Amino acid sequence: MAAAAPPPPPTAAPEPTDMVPLKSPIGHPVFSRIRLATPSDVPFIHKLIHQMAVFERLTHLFAATETGLTSTLFNSRPFQSFTVFLLEVSRSPFTEIAPSSPDFTPFLKTHSLDLPIEDPESYNFSPDMLNDVVVAGFVLFFPNYSSFLSKPGFYIEDIFVREPYRRKGFGSMLLSAVAKQAVKMGYGRVEWVVLDWNVNAIKFYEQMGAEILQEWRVCRLTGDALEAFDKVNNI
Repeated sequence: MAAAAPPPPPTAAPEPTDMVPLKSPIGHPVFSRIRLATPSDVPFIHKLIHQMAVFERLTHLFAATETGLTSTLFNSRPFQSFTVFLLEVSRSPFTEIAPSSPDFTPFLKTHSLDLPIEDPESYNFSPDMLNDVVVAGFVLFFPNYSSFLSKPGFYIEDIFVREPYRRKGFGSMLLSAVAKQAVKMGYGRVEWVVLDWNVNAIKFYEQMGAEILQEWRVCRLTGDALEAFDKVNNI
């Protein structure tokens, strides 16, 4: 009868370590990109403007068409006239792309949200279905001028984030993109207007450092009034 094998040597105790075990990402990651719009984005821009008109209770003034937007928005270099930034989001990281303009490099950012975003209209706002990209908002702006500062600035005509993407920091991203471009170009200020009943937006703008000018009023000639003024006041 063979002798029993000797017992194995005792295993050395593990050495203490200060390394913290890796953790899985917390929350639901969402990837965002702000880029210059192109003529191919007009169908999305048109839908966004209509949704903005609904939100602002101004659909009775909405008359924009895709043809009209195409023929007026893209006739000059970006930042020299009308410029549109699009906000896109995806559940997958954006691949690096070459800047569409020598004057602007797209902004990329990663967000960790507590809950996933439910967007029942995503199929209507998807320029890239294969990569799960959805248009979530936009900002339309153009140069103006301050005689008091003797500097140009930017006037924001429209800024809008679709309802599923609000209160997640995307509106701040759009405003920051315009502000950064103004600083880069040496401009003196960025201006826009807000509806007096939109208290959430007013608080948001104030928190960002914007000054609400209570003493100013918007004056506008449009439609029949503009035509009549032109006929009566011949120069």
